Amino acid sequence: MVKLRLSIMMFAQYFAWGVWLVPLGTYMSKGLGFDTIIGAAYGMVGIATVLSTLFVGMIADRFMAAEKLLGILSICAGAALFWVSTVTASPSLFLFGLLLHFLFYASTIPLATAIAFNAIGDIGREFPAVRVWGTIGWIVAGLLVGLIAGAAQTALPMRMAAGVYLALGLYAFTLPATPPRARGRVVSISAIFGLDVILRHREAAFWIFIACTLALMIPRSFYDTYANAFFADKDLHLSLFGKRIEATGIQTAGQIFESLILISLPFLLGRLGIKRVLVIGMGAWAVRFLLFGFGYHGATAIMPMVLLGIIIHGVCYDFLIVSGQIYVDRKFDAEARSRAQSFFNLITQGIGIVIGSNIAGVVYGANIGTDGVHDWRAIWIVPAVIAFIAMLLFALTFREKIAEAPAA
Repeated sequence: MVKLRLSIMMFAQYFAWGVWLVPLGTYMSKGLGFDTIIGAAYGMVGIATVLSTLFVGMIADRFMAAEKLLGILSICAGAALFWVSTVTASPSLFLFGLLLHFLFYASTIPLATAIAFNAIGDIGREFPAVRVWGTIGWIVAGLLVGLIAGAAQTALPMRMAAGVYLALGLYAFTLPATPPRARGRVVSISAIFGLDVILRHREAAFWIFIACTLALMIPRSFYDTYANAFFADKDLHLSLFGKRIEATGIQTAGQIFESLILISLPFLLGRLGIKRVLVIGMGAWAVRFLLFGFGYHGATAIMPMVLLGIIIHGVCYDFLIVSGQIYVDRKFDAEARSRAQSFFNLITQGIGIVIGSNIAGVVYGANIGTDGVHDWRAIWIVPAVIAFIAMLLFALTFREKIAEAPAA
């Protein structure tokens, strides 16, 4: 029953996130006319991640039970998001509302993980079966929005998410008790971000990996920020059993195939080694954007090319981010691993997203014609080139000193 309760928590959390964040760019572009601030809007996620890491490390871990704080923050996140859904005339107020929502929501991710880790016995064996329900929640959310004609261009997904956040907040108070983990301990800011262990690491290969991963967060931000708007602009849709599935629903194919990639990742790491897996992951981002850049005629998407670019999401994400987490785990001893992962999260979810989203916003804004039509080919070529250069530099300069070993 504990695992069932935790699975419901994961499903609700990722459903509420995916149901509105994926079509946000489309809503801002076609529903509100806020084209110029889409990049800044997604950049708020990175800012909130940095601040939430501080909040959880300095406050949540020391003064309040995780399940109670999860409940409070989820309710606040839902209320903030509902308010954002009513803002239609002021871009600056819309951005402020998004930042407020993300500040509440970003802290709930590590809190939910802490609750799950505390409640189950064998994390390695039991947690994946719990966490996979988050991916299922994301898939269901995308399919639901994709089946409602025109929903991505309205505030409906935001209001759906707000309702789920409020329900999750109330449900969180019933979850297993998770007392503060660092009560009584003195924790420094540098330790929270993992800087105390990271800055002592001298191996050149590690810093090449960090630099190339940070560079790849720029292409990732292009996808997160503008992919749904591009698909909507090119009328990407499928007809299945008499139902029209729009772009947001089709994008869930990426998460479905990602689940299969994730299962096979330990085997691939053992056979190919960490370097080859990372190179493939970086190269997949370049391939994805070339498929998007040349995958349309006029206002119509070329389905096989665009669909392939969506499906390889698992290779793009898991081969880079998840493999990167495994690599970081191998480079540090048990005592330092959690702080090293905090630093990697700061790079991938914080600093990288802020930089990438704003660069994506500049490129997007520079490629709008006087008639309001976007030059998507020019837009997608930029992240393709960045990904290719990062992959090439990594392949040529990364030299791993330790023998490759499959993930535990």
